Amino acid sequence: MQTVTAVAHRGDPYRFRENTIGSLRAALDLGADAVEFDVRLTRDGVPVLLHDATLTRLWRLDRPLSALSADEVSGVTEGGVPTLAQALAATEGSRVMADLPGLSDPRAARRIVDVVRACGAQDRVYYCADAAAMLAVRAADPSAEIALTRTTLAPPRPALLAAVKPRWLNYRFSLVDRALAARVHRDGRLLSVWTPDTRRSMRRLIALGVDSITTNRVDVLCALRDSSDGPRKLPG
Repeated sequence: MQTVTAVAHRGDPYRFRENTIGSLRAALDLGADAVEFDVRLTRDGVPVLLHDATLTRLWRLDRPLSALSADEVSGVTEGGVPTLAQALAATEGSRVMADLPGLSDPRAARRIVDVVRACGAQDRVYYCADAAAMLAVRAADPSAEIALTRTTLAPPRPALLAAVKPRWLNYRFSLVDRALAARVHRDGRLLSVWTPDTRRSMRRLIALGVDSITTNRVDVLCALRDSSDGPRKLPG
């Protein structure tokens, strides 16, 4: 039986600082099928886990990540910001959705893809972000699994779909209704959504037949999913 895939948004951010090793491991311990995290590059081109362009919100340092080397980031956060390689090691054996906020530089995409490949994780990592980022990933890795993020109901242009070749369309959860779900599936793609955190929203989305839900409350999603839909079966 096909059931919804439970993806932990930045790990377990209600109990641990988001995008940290502790947060990722905690989410997997709660039963997440996959973890989602954000990847950006330091000044010296090292992919690390950080959603924002600066360290202000999470680490109280008003500096852009792009102005700091990987060693400097490690120093000012006391090792709290993991590298992509460290995160892949910590999630070994589990699926990973790598979100690439703000990425458009093909060289940055190539660096991220190269680290994933060097870690032997290309078969379990898939990428999500907007069209510019996913075009860069597709150029860097013709075989990459891609979830194209959408923030409007307008159907993606056929030329964009042909260039990106996404396996998934990744929508803000509030946009999804039965018609959209039917259209995505009719076109032969999987439907992922982000980030519902209430039981009511999760139940609605499960009933609509979405294939994957990314949430900050993965324990709640797992409980709902497993009680209502029976055994899990991930998309192959």
